[in-house]
Amino acid sequence: MNTLHAATLRECRQSDVAAVRQLIHETIDASYTGVYPPRALQSFREFHSGESIAERVRTGTVIVLEREGEIVATGSLVGSEICGVFVDPACQRCGYGRVVMRELEKRAKERGVEEVELSVSLPSRAFYEGLCYEITEECSMDVGEGQRLDYWRAKKRPGKG
Repeated sequence: MNTLHAATLRECRQSDVAAVRQLIHETIDASYTGVYPPRALQSFREFHSGESIAERVRTGTVIVLEREGEIVATGSLVGSEICGVFVDPACQRCGYGRVVMRELEKRAKERGVEEVELSVSLPSRAFYEGLCYEITEECSMDVGEGQRLDYWRAKKRPGKG
C-alpha cells in the first residue's frame, strides 16, 4: 500500500464497485458538463457502468485511492490499456491522479507491457501531457442526435517521464 496525504492506494474489490461507479459518474458530471454535449456525457456514464467496472475488476487491475474511508480516486489497467482514471473533483490537483497513474504504469511495466495506451478526454489532455503521454490520434465518435464525443488517443512507455 502507498500513502499520499493520508490516502491509501489498494486493489479495488467487487464490494467497491458501487462506490467507484458513483465517484466516476460524479466526476463526469462535474468535470465534463459544459465541455461535452449531453449524449456524450451519457456515453461516458454507460462506458463506466457498474457492470463494466466489475468486469475490469475481474479481468484487469483496478486500483482505488482511499482517504478517511472514502474512495477519492481510481484507475484501471486492462492489458496495455489504462482507462477509468478519475479523481473526486474536490480532491483534484492534490497529486492523487498522478499517484494512480504511476501505480498503473508500474504494474504495466512489471507485466512486460512495452507501451501503455489510453483515451484522453478534452479536460484531461494537459494532465496526461504533463505525465509525458504522446498524443497519437485525434478521434471523434458520433453519439447520436448530431452530437459528438471528441477525444485523443495517447501512448507512453511505462516508467518514462
